[in-house]
Amino acid sequence: MSDPSTGHRHETGRYEVRLKGHLDSRWAAWFDGLSLTNETDGTTLIHGPVVDQAALHGLLQRIRDTGLTLVSVNQVEPDQPEVPTTDPR
Repeated sequence: MSDPSTGHRHETGRYEVRLKGHLDSRWAAWFDGLSLTNETDGTTLIHGPVVDQAALHGLLQRIRDTGLTLVSVNQVEPDQPEVPTTDPR
């Protein structure tokens, strides 16, 4: 996908999406091979590469269809670790 203001092509971005509640590992196939991690704080982290904004919106629609509450969506910079540690509150 091209950015109309610059004409540059957008590269694949890495995203982390956090949901309230846990999903079984069987859901990974439904999320196009993205990784699912059930965190000790009761959330699920869906993380991995997303090819473009259209794919991100498709991912968010699938998340909506799970019925779980969306907690956060973050784009991860290439120099950041893929899976952040859970905040030990």
